[in-house]
Amino acid sequence: MARDANLYLRVDSQVKKDAEELFNAFGINISDAVNIFLNKALMVGGFPFEVVKERYNKTTEAAIQEVNNMISGKVEAKDYCNLEDLKKNLKKE
Repeated sequence: MARDANLYLRVDSQVKKDAEELFNAFGINISDAVNIFLNKALMVGGFPFEVVKERYNKTTEAAIQEVNNMISGKVEAKDYCNLEDLKKNLKKE
């Protein structure tokens, strides 16, 4: 197939540098790597690798939910005037 279309991407400069080094080790450039990715995606009818949501343990997920609830105003965030007040509250819980 002729390469007759341009595709413009914006990526982090460090990611680009690291990717160039990686693909150069295979003897290809980023353009070749993107073409390989796109052709493989077309062959499999989707991403050519598993795409999953990052999972956390239950404690971390609960903490994330608590912060999201505070941000959205569902739960009032606690604040403390000093470290002693914080320590007292932690002992209660």
